[in-house]
Amino acid sequence: MTQMTQRRNNIKDVQSSCDERGIAIQKVGVSDVHLPFLIKTKSGSFQSVLAKIKLTVDLPQEFKGTHMSRFIEILSDWSQKPVSYREIENMLTDTIDRLQAKRAHIDIHFKYFIEKTAPVSGLTSMLDYDCVFSARLVRGEHLDFMFGITVPFTSLCPCSKEISQYGAHNQRGIMRAKIRQQPGRFIWIEDLAEMMERQGSCQVYPLLKREDEKYVTEHAYENPKFVEDVLRDLVLVLRKIDGVQWFEVECENYESIHNHSAYAAHVETVER
Repeated sequence: MTQMTQRRNNIKDVQSSCDERGIAIQKVGVSDVHLPFLIKTKSGSFQSVLAKIKLTVDLPQEFKGTHMSRFIEILSDWSQKPVSYREIENMLTDTIDRLQAKRAHIDIHFKYFIEKTAPVSGLTSMLDYDCVFSARLVRGEHLDFMFGITVPFTSLCPCSKEISQYGAHNQRGIMRAKIRQQPGRFIWIEDLAEMMERQGSCQVYPLLKREDEKYVTEHAYENPKFVEDVLRDLVLVLRKIDGVQWFEVECENYESIHNHSAYAAHVETVER
């Protein structure tokens, strides 16, 4: 045994000391942890992202505190491995074992980039999507996994088109979706993003040339939708996802002729 190990063993472990207040804590751990993380892609590769993470476990009533350093050790170890559904389950199993807990939770927020191809010129560019992986694992049970994504879109007002002699007001909007699937089922970020983008009047592209701009303007004009239309079409699509059990959706239009947004939301448990 080295001298450093001896000194470490002689330091009192205050966290493991007894607490007599009789209160078990449901979640304790670390939040706002910023780390580079590797997210698995549909192509079989991975994408390096900057992640904002919260990792917690339950704390029995008899312990004064948890060991905060172990959370950072766990996240540092797993930040070197490409992750998706299965790896997150393994990460939480690792957390439960190393913290001697019954359950663990994790939220991983990150920006994910997908290549978009302009509709006419064929030029490619990268579009960013705000994503979150949120998961809970109880020792001996299946992983409870939720995936969330925010997708931009263009909407054109059906009423404006109907009553106007020239043109119609249109604007950028965002769709937010969170879905929970049956244990073992997982939809790729790329697939869900594409599925959602199709529900607006037109998709959003980072790079457009003149011929592309003409296309998206005319495509939106021929496909007018209220925020309610976008939400309902999105609900119909999400119901068809393999193994989906629950979802929550929001749609928001940043109105171009008002100083407020148009908004719609829906939550649903899918009966199988």
